[in-house]
Amino acid sequence: QVQLKESGGGLVQAGGSLRLSCLVSGRTFNTDAMGWFRQAPGKEREFVAGIRWSSDSPYYGDSAKGRFTIARDNAKNTIYLQMNTLKPEDTAVYYCAGGGNVETLRIGEAYDYWGQGTQVTVSS
Repeated sequence: QVQLKESGGGLVQAGGSLRLSCLVSGRTFNTDAMGWFRQAPGKEREFVAGIRWSSDSPYYGDSAKGRFTIARDNAKNTIYLQMNTLKPEDTAVYYCAGGGNVETLRIGEAYDYWGQGTQVTVSS
């Protein structure tokens, strides 16, 4: 069974950085596409970034472009999200998702597996 576990969230001042990690256990070929999503209170879930285990090409949502970097370490079964120049509007619960495919990588409903989420709070 595939399990995802996020870590690395916390409280940071605006302009600061955080690195989120997503450890994947039980990975199979069906978990090729991985994604980071976030959801702020009262808002819809938003695609942040995505990547495939089989490719280095990253995918970013508009809010992440130029500030966030997604990376993977296949040997460690871990996906990372480096977040720089954080803003108060980045405050949200960040979720790692797996089991997607490249065609629907930006669509949360297309993923089979989700982590519990990690809270990121950016103070002004």
